[in-house]
Amino acid sequence: MSLTEDIKDFALDLGYSKVGVTTADAFTEYIVDLESRYKMYAWYIEGASKPIAGADPRSIMPSAKSIIAVVYDGSRESFPKTLVGKIGRIYQARCYLTPGHRINGARRQLMREFLETRGCQIAQRLVVPERLAGARAGATTYGKNNFAFAEGIGSFIIITAFVVDTELDYDEPSFEVKCSAKCTACIDACPTGALYEPLKLNPHRCIAFNTFTTRDGQLGGVTSYIPPDIREKMDTWIHGCDICQEVCPRNQRRLKAKLPQNEFLVKVAGDFDLTRLLNLSDEFYTKSVQPLMYNYIKEKKYFQRNAAIALGNTGDPAFIPALAQAMQDSNGLVRGYAAWALGKIGGSRAKEILKASLARETDESSKKEIHAALEAA
Repeated sequence: MSLTEDIKDFALDLGYSKVGVTTADAFTEYIVDLESRYKMYAWYIEGASKPIAGADPRSIMPSAKSIIAVVYDGSRESFPKTLVGKIGRIYQARCYLTPGHRINGARRQLMREFLETRGCQIAQRLVVPERLAGARAGATTYGKNNFAFAEGIGSFIIITAFVVDTELDYDEPSFEVKCSAKCTACIDACPTGALYEPLKLNPHRCIAFNTFTTRDGQLGGVTSYIPPDIREKMDTWIHGCDICQEVCPRNQRRLKAKLPQNEFLVKVAGDFDLTRLLNLSDEFYTKSVQPLMYNYIKEKKYFQRNAAIALGNTGDPAFIPALAQAMQDSNGLVRGYAAWALGKIGGSRAKEILKASLARETDESSKKEIHAALEAA
């Protein structure tokens, strides 16, 4: 058995669904594309991932020869209805950026250890464009919604790329968009217009981006502020967004399939509630939030902000008491977005709460939100 075949068999044995191998050559077109849209992607280009350098693996690891792309199916089990439309399926599946002490992180570590036992040196802290790597390795194709698709699975997948110093047998690339030429379902369904043409996304208008990347201290001019026109279109999404994948014809077979339940996910879903997320206790954070949404957000105030937006978008006056409680939160960001939600729901009770809150508010940003909410209520 060749080393390449041995690696592929081990990856499949670990639970990966697809595996392909390609060269460690630079992804030149990706670099050009990122740089041409620098304003949209400055936050990413300037960030810790260093995507420009990662797109040229040998600039970081001169001995790099091969990239092994493995694909994990994140949609092999069903997703609770109470979480769909709130948390992206891939985050519910707990398979993205998973820490090593959890099963999907351990799988990645086992793959690394196996490669090392076979004499491969693996690049450390090198982030290659994994969707491109998957296609160049023949493991995935593209969708117009920017996602990678795996044959027989769909786009609810995670690609992990291992850059090694060993020359392997390379697979034929699958650089193709397998969507129907006439299909624009994903573009038409995007509420914010983030998908502005096939394979092109403005992240600043993306709902997913706004749920977890909009945090203070980010590079490229990104802050915690979410524009009102985006908030109104976020519906009840609090971590991620699946809309452009939900409408895709290539995902319908999997989405409609009768799949087994994940008992842990069912348990978390049974306890999940947006009002509890808004007025977030340490216990609820540990038991129901952190197990699913550990990827990007570390500060509770951003979960609370997102919950406030979601509650406001329901338009349901039943949530006014929870929002009134949030108006007394110690963090100005939470109070500001709770005010927006009260203005969105409107009515005399919401106005009373806003006026009382304004009288004691000291944070200037929150004051602006309250004034705007009173005009809207």
